[in-house]
Amino acid sequence: MIKLTDITRSFSNGDETVIALNKVSLEIRENEFVAIMGSSGSGKSTLMNVLGCLDTPNSGSYFLNNEDVASMKDEYLSDIRNKHIGFIFQTFHLLPKLDVCENIKLPLRYSDVDESEATTRSETLIERVGLSHRKHHKPFEMSGGQRQRVAIARALINRPSVILADEPTGNLDSKTSVDIMNLLTELHKAGQTIVMVTHEDEIAEYAQRVIVMRDGEIIEERKN
Repeated sequence: MIKLTDITRSFSNGDETVIALNKVSLEIRENEFVAIMGSSGSGKSTLMNVLGCLDTPNSGSYFLNNEDVASMKDEYLSDIRNKHIGFIFQTFHLLPKLDVCENIKLPLRYSDVDESEATTRSETLIERVGLSHRKHHKPFEMSGGQRQRVAIARALINRPSVILADEPTGNLDSKTSVDIMNLLTELHKAGQTIVMVTHEDEIAEYAQRVIVMRDGEIIEERKN
């Protein structure tokens, strides 16, 4: 599903050039659950941005579902993001004035799905993540774990090829973290491909494969 070959990404910092990714090559199969780990500055966040088509590499190739996205222009990348990628963020990124159902439907505003179908999908996902009793609540009326469940449902609304989860338990307590990881595990068992960035070993243990980065390079890969 995902194939990166010799991906390089550098940034200018005054007179200095910082190499965030140094010829990174990586393959992720359909229905795989992969964790990416590394200390601050290791390149894992830049790699996630490239995978999510939020950033473009300086060189190298990136194929997503057999489409070469590394060289696509912004308008095409936006379409790829909307159709193929679901995002889960550490800070949830929910709109405070919208209720649960409305937040989940947001990505469908940029698709050809009509309102009736959007509502049906949203309500199905609300039930799937265990929030039927909260569907008309606003984000400030819910706990962190409940807000992350809303974010997971929102990531699924477009039926994406892959979910990219950036520190999905970073703002949660240990018990709630287990609940969220159990939910992601259920999604994976149901066929969802998941790529997750985390700095926590116990969270990475939920993945099938762990990729460790340092100084913009993959230094280790292991199976759980």
